[in-house]
Amino acid sequence: MAVNPTSTAGSVTPFPDLLNDPAEPINRGIWTVNEGLLFGVIHPSAKVYRTVVPTRARESIQDFSRNISYPGRVVNHMLQGRWDGAGDETLRFVTNSTVGLAGFFDPATKWNVEKSDANFSQTFGKWGWQPKNYVMLPFFGPSDERNAVGLVADKFSEPMNYGDPYDMASPITTYNRLSDLTEEAKRLIQIDADPYSTSKIVWTYSTKDGVPDLTKRGPIDLPTLQTFGAVKFGPKDPKFLTQSREISVKIPSTGRRMKCNYWVQPEPAPLVYISPGLISHRLSSMSIGLAEQLYQNGYSVVTTTSVFHPEFMSTASTAALPVYPPVDSLDLLVAITETDRALVKKYPDRFTKRAMVGLSMGGFETLQIAVREAQSKSDLMTFDRYIAVDMPVDITHGFKELDKFVNVPLKWPENGRQERLNNALHKVSYAIMSKNQPKHSVMFDGDESKYLVGLSFRVGLRDIIFESQSKNDFGVLQTPISSWDRGPVYDEILKYSLSDYFERFAVPYYKQKGISKDQLLKEVNLKTQGSKLRAQSKVRVIVNKNDFLLRPEDLSWLRSTIPASQLTVFPDGGHLGNIGEPKVQQAILKSLDGLK
Repeated sequence: MAVNPTSTAGSVTPFPDLLNDPAEPINRGIWTVNEGLLFGVIHPSAKVYRTVVPTRARESIQDFSRNISYPGRVVNHMLQGRWDGAGDETLRFVTNSTVGLAGFFDPATKWNVEKSDANFSQTFGKWGWQPKNYVMLPFFGPSDERNAVGLVADKFSEPMNYGDPYDMASPITTYNRLSDLTEEAKRLIQIDADPYSTSKIVWTYSTKDGVPDLTKRGPIDLPTLQTFGAVKFGPKDPKFLTQSREISVKIPSTGRRMKCNYWVQPEPAPLVYISPGLISHRLSSMSIGLAEQLYQNGYSVVTTTSVFHPEFMSTASTAALPVYPPVDSLDLLVAITETDRALVKKYPDRFTKRAMVGLSMGGFETLQIAVREAQSKSDLMTFDRYIAVDMPVDITHGFKELDKFVNVPLKWPENGRQERLNNALHKVSYAIMSKNQPKHSVMFDGDESKYLVGLSFRVGLRDIIFESQSKNDFGVLQTPISSWDRGPVYDEILKYSLSDYFERFAVPYYKQKGISKDQLLKEVNLKTQGSKLRAQSKVRVIVNKNDFLLRPEDLSWLRSTIPASQLTVFPDGGHLGNIGEPKVQQAILKSLDGLK
């Protein structure tokens, strides 16, 4: 189903096609059951299983599982006319069944005999069956009608499903495979405001047949292309996340409980709080990657959730919707203060000084807390260092730029526009999943990279509006809000741009609170805090010169406001695109000098 809402400006905001979801309430119900199984049964038991069963043993079981399912693969290769693949798989089967001791070892891979996967869903696709409907399967998760039928056929083709006691091998090998995936699956579900919707987008394009058109139709746009680098940044050690602990604290202003994740050094050390970007979660790859870097350099670390994320909005926000910095930054400071008190009680004498590192919108809020330090209530904590990385100077300017990005395809010829949009998403999936794609090849032209950046923020805005209006309906949305059947209301919400969010939702809401639009515009611009920022010696700012959220005059203002010793400007990197590069990591660590 194509989601093509009309913007409030009267133009058609273009969105990629997704699979139809006519049974969304049923699918969401099955998703909820699957999620409960994952969180309540599979994940905790898999942790025990991974502890008891060594990695090499789990790999051997997986090798055996793949080897024994050879008949299904070779049949599908032949049905598709892929004779080379059938030959490779036959050679692998013979090699691993003999030299590899019934397939528990994989010498074929060491001898460069390539794997060649094939299944019935691929075969059906080769024969012309194109899936149209999204399907959520019990236990197995996301699918569509073609893959669901193919899965059944694949199971019937597995020799392990025939004959006692070998029929017990299939569920055992399936569980063995899932045991190494549960940690990441749980994290991805936790960080996403609506993981069901995300799974539908990912499934639509990750299972798409064939290779996308990799042609670039114009010049590249370096700032947005470099921004893609932010997606690649994460922890180097996959076990780092499992070493974290979770703390839940009661927020006095809301009466609800909010969660953070933390890593504590064995000896007294400074404690760094990480505040992520717009609609980012405490378990996002970027937050965990930065936490790992800080922890390895001797800091205790806490990761928080963005004030724009539904998790924070539903637990710690005192406003109906986020955007007004004095309220948002105070809510964040209250949440951090309560977390800090709980940690000090749990680990007395373990923490020395405190620092706050904010990324993007989190950086904007970090500076808001810094300039209001003297005005803070006496019972709220202060920090020894405030570090803002790639924050916007004027939020409304950032909103307008991102709105332009998502509407870039409007200048493409209408004939073929939707196909090009779909191809752009297909290229994203291909770039992530393809093993043959050259590492340094540039797959996206400037229009595509701008659109994809803008689209990611627009989907994030959808979740903000849905969460806020589910709790406090302003009467702006005309479609009934349903948690189980979100398609119709999502279609309407996607009509609203970031600028619309400010004008149609924030301005009327805060007007009722006695705050004028002029006051709101003043507060969302850091330039109104210039004198206070200039006087705050504990502030450090790190930005990229080509960040699309910054205008040339914004950068000039930063240079004239923040002392040179407290300001680091990199020539490029886009928006957080170079966060994982050693030079940026070193700049962040240097900003913490003097705390140890």
